[in-house]
Amino acid sequence: MLSVRLTPGAAKDDVGGRFSDARGDVWLSARVRAVPEKGREVMAKRLGVAKGAISLESGDTNRLKRLRIADGGREPLNGAIMARINEWTNLA
Repeated sequence: MLSVRLTPGAAKDDVGGRFSDARGDVWLSARVRAVPEKGREVMAKRLGVAKGAISLESGDTNRLKRLRIADGGREPLNGAIMARINEWTNLA
C-alpha cells in the first residue's frame, strides 16, 4: 500500500518529497498536470509498473490517496519500487 498526497493542476508532473498529516502519518507527495485519473498514469510510469497494476484503495475525492500496487504477480512493492519511493521521500 502506498500513501500519496496528490495535487492536480500542477505546472508539471513531479513525484517527490513527503507530507505529514495532522496524525503524523507520512505521505509521498505527487503533483500532476492532469486530473487525478491521469495521475495514476504518472505514478505507474515513475514506478515502472503498468497503469493497471495500480488501484485506488481510498481517497477517491480526497488529495490523500492510498494506492495498492501489484507488480506483475511479484511481491507488491518489491525492492526496486521501494528504493524509488525511499529516494523520492528522502527516507533512504
